[in-house]
Amino acid sequence: MKKIFLRTVFSVLLVFYGLTPAFSYMVKYKEDYYKLYHVHYQQYPDDCMENIYWLEKAVKADFCNPLYAMSRIETEKDWEKYRYLFMMHVNLKIIEQYLRLGRIYDKKVAHFYDAPWSEVYVEELQKTLSCYQTCRMYWQEAKLWAEKANTGSFKFLYLTDIQYWEDERERIATGDLDYEKTLNREITRVKKVIAEFEKMGKKY
Repeated sequence: MKKIFLRTVFSVLLVFYGLTPAFSYMVKYKEDYYKLYHVHYQQYPDDCMENIYWLEKAVKADFCNPLYAMSRIETEKDWEKYRYLFMMHVNLKIIEQYLRLGRIYDKKVAHFYDAPWSEVYVEELQKTLSCYQTCRMYWQEAKLWAEKANTGSFKFLYLTDIQYWEDERERIATGDLDYEKTLNREITRVKKVIAEFEKMGKKY
């Protein structure tokens, strides 16, 4: 009898639950779009492109109210530095995604036995090159925002809730994080491999 009663109550609750309106969540602010960014254990091109899409939307959107920021904001100075750090961090994440995407198509070395597929490899390496060159633009943006967050007026101001972003800012300031060197090295290498495949293709 007790089981029948519980089943009846459960059924009634299910019916009423189905009739209640579902609450929708509007993605509108930078923080909303940033939260849609996620990294898979194994990322495929579509995963990278999805993340790039959400992060670029985050760059263009407005900031939410300081009450709902990703760090505790108590003063206008906190709010100013938060915005600079957010923009720096998002640009760094876009760089990471473009690097991941580029590596998917990257052929590190042009082996002689790859000659029959040289055209295919050149096409894929052009995608890699495009990704790495795009990173340069976002690196300039990241450096700009890092510089703004590193001015003297913020010398003793640290947003501990986003310590990782503070660490990124510091690493850029000291030169420990320098994507320009990495990108220049990789772009030079990719161009060299493309040239080798093109030369190989003419012989084949």
